[in-house]
Amino acid sequence: MDALDRVVKPKTKRAKRFLEKREPKLSENIKNAMLIKGGNANLTVTQVLRDVYALKKPYGVLYKKKNITRPFEDQTSLEFFSKKSDCSLFMFGSHNKKRPNNLVIGRMYDYHVLDMIELGIEKFVSLKDIKNSKCPEGTKPMLIFAGDEFDVTEDYRRLKNLLIDFFRGPTVPNIRLAGLDYVLHFTALNGKIYFRSYKLLLKKSGCRTPRIELEEMGPSLDLVVRRTHLASDDLYKLSMKMPKALKPKKRKNISQDTFGTTYGRIHMQKQDLSKLQTRKMKGLKKRPAERITEDQENKPKRIKNN
Repeated sequence: MDALDRVVKPKTKRAKRFLEKREPKLSENIKNAMLIKGGNANLTVTQVLRDVYALKKPYGVLYKKKNITRPFEDQTSLEFFSKKSDCSLFMFGSHNKKRPNNLVIGRMYDYHVLDMIELGIEKFVSLKDIKNSKCPEGTKPMLIFAGDEFDVTEDYRRLKNLLIDFFRGPTVPNIRLAGLDYVLHFTALNGKIYFRSYKLLLKKSGCRTPRIELEEMGPSLDLVVRRTHLASDDLYKLSMKMPKALKPKKRKNISQDTFGTTYGRIHMQKQDLSKLQTRKMKGLKKRPAERITEDQENKPKRIKNN
């Protein structure tokens, strides 16, 4: 049994508050990410972890010491760090002769590894190398995915879902135009993934809507998919299960389209269109003879008694 599993009852109020924060909730906390350096990480991998940590602040934990572990062979150390730092996302960097400049990105479910994907860094440009203004800490990014492989291949489809989970940040009810500061762009082309980040500049356009320009701010990476460890379909569905209390109640005769527009259906009695008031015109007026015939047709017939 792990040392973190031995806590049964808190002895102080501080420990009680600490455990209450980690209890299961209907609306879960913001997903934090831990960035771990392997036992033989080089300068490139270390700088990549620092730059990703700069984008993830304050929802990230950077481990500066080296940790000798291999995620695809032994996952106990990752699960231990996940419990210790309360992080459900992780990025592990390592370097060796067989797999140089290696990154492993993954996520946890109930403090166990759900799925992870290994990526190789072929080209890297750091945040420091691009001398431009950077976005402020804690800014929520806009995510753009280009390439058919993100929708066709199962590995790329799961990688897209994993990257959205990793970089999406907190869920917000409203969006402010001035708060859209930077864009993360992922392009899948010819077996490679091009990761670029741009700062959003709002320029004057002479009208109410500003003119938008993109300025590269870094980091910039060219990645290649190496190994994958994906969860089974049943476990993946279980991890995405929504509590009954959060499920929206079905409302009769109300529906929404893909753009969020609400449509309502109204049930009415059958209308008599002959009595509908239309535009009055002399040419449409009925003649006296027509009125007499209509009155005779509408009169109830008398039944003769024998």
